[in-house]
Amino acid sequence: MTDDIRDSNGVGEHGMTRRQLARHSAWFGGAVILTVTAGEVISHIPGSAAPPPASSTDLRFVQISDSHIGFQGPANTDVTATFAAAIDQVNSLGFRPDFVMHSGDMTHLSTPAQFDQVKQMLTQLDTDRVFTVPGEHDSIGDNGPIAYRQAFGKNTLGDGWYSFDTHGVHFIALVNTLHLEQLGHLGNDQIDFVRKDLAGLSSDTPIVVFSHIPLFAMYPTWGWGTDDAVQILSMLRRFSSVTCLNGHVHQLFTKTEGNITFHAAASTCYPFPKPGEGPSPTPQVLPAGRLKDALGIRTVNYSQGSHALAVKDEKLA
Repeated sequence: MTDDIRDSNGVGEHGMTRRQLARHSAWFGGAVILTVTAGEVISHIPGSAAPPPASSTDLRFVQISDSHIGFQGPANTDVTATFAAAIDQVNSLGFRPDFVMHSGDMTHLSTPAQFDQVKQMLTQLDTDRVFTVPGEHDSIGDNGPIAYRQAFGKNTLGDGWYSFDTHGVHFIALVNTLHLEQLGHLGNDQIDFVRKDLAGLSSDTPIVVFSHIPLFAMYPTWGWGTDDAVQILSMLRRFSSVTCLNGHVHQLFTKTEGNITFHAAASTCYPFPKPGEGPSPTPQVLPAGRLKDALGIRTVNYSQGSHALAVKDEKLA
């Protein structure tokens, strides 16, 4: 695998009603496969026609999210065990991922010990590389952002953003958790980085964007959105295939806006309620034996020959 790491120097929206949310979005439980072909998104329900199997030349990577190492509570009495189970599941997929992305909230309280524990556990992944973006729980206290960058962000820019290329796909990792009030926030420096980073790319380059907080207004009332993301999304409109992958919301959610498809991931720790179901996003306590049904990992496949991007969400085994 050849990676070109780019060290380039070069919404405010109102909350949606639940009716609007249902009209513009769709909830998916269990596994769902989406294929992006020539800029068109086609969803596949399990049991229907699926994308062709991957070949040895495909790009294959895994997203895991929201491990919250250090959390203590009835929603999950052993987050270390479920994170370890997610790592075991990645290592049992039947293929070796080209890389694994952890999309934030690796820790619960940003302590050096929690960062060290996550770092040690991530070394158990059977993959070529591990990438990360921070969540807001990785930034708690004055030392949180510093501790995160010391552990995971030594080769990144600004507050931890970066981009890289592999297998004909351009990846951008964004940080929208360090300067937030209610909503996520990117800031002018990061927006300028993306502008320069995209400038030399052809419009048929597949783009994948990672962030912790969603870049679209999933549910602003709970802070599930990014107040200045519209500036970056406008830059991405010229590309035929754009996929944005995020964590933070602890549940599967898919939304398509034109050429851009957004996928929120399940966590490896505990679920949150769906938007509007309750006063706030608090850890849900599920009946005995049901926790793993709400947790999971995500696999993504890109075949250079077919110009297709496929996303598959799997429950934690």
